[in-house]
Amino acid sequence: MFIAIAIVAFGLLIAIHELGHFSMARLFGVQVNEFAFGMGPKIISHKGKETVYSWRLLPFGGFCAMEGEDEDSENPRAFTNKAWWQQTIILVAGAAFNAVAGFIVVAIILATSGGFRSTQITGLAEGFPEGGLQVGDTIVKVDGEAVASYGELSLMLSRNTDGGIFDFVIKRGGKVVDLSGYQFLPRDYPAPGGGTQFRYGIDLKTEPVTAGNVLKYSYYETRQFVRMVKMGLSDLFSGKIAMTEMSGPVGIVAAVDDIAKSSENTTLGLRNLVYFFAFIAVNLAVMNLLPIPALDGGRIVFLLVTVLLEKLFRRKISRKIEGYVHAATFVLLIGVMLFTLVNDVVKLL
Repeated sequence: MFIAIAIVAFGLLIAIHELGHFSMARLFGVQVNEFAFGMGPKIISHKGKETVYSWRLLPFGGFCAMEGEDEDSENPRAFTNKAWWQQTIILVAGAAFNAVAGFIVVAIILATSGGFRSTQITGLAEGFPEGGLQVGDTIVKVDGEAVASYGELSLMLSRNTDGGIFDFVIKRGGKVVDLSGYQFLPRDYPAPGGGTQFRYGIDLKTEPVTAGNVLKYSYYETRQFVRMVKMGLSDLFSGKIAMTEMSGPVGIVAAVDDIAKSSENTTLGLRNLVYFFAFIAVNLAVMNLLPIPALDGGRIVFLLVTVLLEKLFRRKISRKIEGYVHAATFVLLIGVMLFTLVNDVVKLL
């Protein structure tokens, strides 16, 4: 059941992305020739006034085919004949719809939680080292990254590779205080019920579930998703993680199966699954806006460079050359997708 839900959810994320392009294209009067859910051969299709709506065999993917998107067109309603800012909005809309969808899902999940832990310290464990963090402090940055929730703080603490030496920025009594080179490590502290507990030794303020807090902490959670993608890419290019650790749709489905098996019950499993796909939605948004040809981010870069060249030199990048660059990069992306597919299957086996 969870695997079936995963496949449907993944297809839905792609559909939401393409719906963003479609809705903005319609808003600005661009002719859309086809709106497809899925890839590969058509299973069913319906011709509207000017748009063919199709359902294709493979659920991983989809597209919104706009007139003049990849070639010059004399049609005044062609994508390339619209103002540059309208083209930019249409290209950004796909990622924006994914990000908003992820935010909404997170907000729904957090609205049913018991409260939110901030980064304000309300207590210190017995034996906590003096001369550093104090009760009433609010941690606002860790190693240069803004933190405002327990999740963000926990992520940054887990990323440290410098023996527990951190650069903290805190708010104390209305003033900003730098705690550079501060050692902050978990250790055994006395537990309330007796014995010891291995932890960092700070207690954080819990805020109630209100409409304002739900929106605020949903933003923090979405920001954390973006940060995780950024850190993942940084680790990949720096060599901290190997290419073999990358995953595609098959790996995602396998991860969903793991989430389901590790959940205490079906209700919690569904909740964890929905939360996971909120992360994937934001992941898709960020990845699609990377300045890589064939992705929306790459198309936006070409568009803005063309506008700049026209303003400065009365010249623009040839659509044919741009098409070749996008096509070549698309082949490379397909190669990466095939690599991750084979890698995911090998992991499963």
